[in-house]
Amino acid sequence: MELSSEPLELIKEQGQAQPSETDAPRMKVCIVAAIGENLELGKDNQLLWHLAEDMRFFKELTSRHYVIMGRKSFESIPKKYRPLPDRTNVIISRDPEYMFEECYTCTSLDEALSLPAENGELAAFVIGGGEIFRLALEQDVVDEMYLTHVNASFPDAEIFFPAYDASQWNKTHIKSIVADSQNQFGFDIFHYEKIKA
Repeated sequence: MELSSEPLELIKEQGQAQPSETDAPRMKVCIVAAIGENLELGKDNQLLWHLAEDMRFFKELTSRHYVIMGRKSFESIPKKYRPLPDRTNVIISRDPEYMFEECYTCTSLDEALSLPAENGELAAFVIGGGEIFRLALEQDVVDEMYLTHVNASFPDAEIFFPAYDASQWNKTHIKSIVADSQNQFGFDIFHYEKIKA
């Protein structure tokens, strides 16, 4: 199955900066992650699967936006793709001296989120890793999640997505993919929207 152009265009429009107004909407904070059946994320700072269609979705969703990640997640990206092209890369590191060409470095999640907010962005994407996801959810700053649910379990995983209360989110199915030569496992992509109290 392919994602129809209408939903993706709507997603893109939500993230595009608009002319500032007195009642400008607050920036949405969105998590993007792929997880196994037991919330697995990775091992040895690497993903546990190869899913070409999921990577394509990730690229289309985050292009032309701010992507926020921890240092280890950034360094796990293959060198030829670092920094992620056509995106503003923001790295969170405890080391204030950490630098990488064409990237912003911050020492906290709050500081990282302030960059796109102050630039008038309507959406910013938190893309990893496990510790950054945990901080974002614990601080209750996440408005939406795009979670790829991989139809497999990985007993040797070392990094996990934090547990979340599904009753606090409205869940919408976006896309299903079956395993093939380009996608090691079948998976489903869902959009989660936080239910406001």
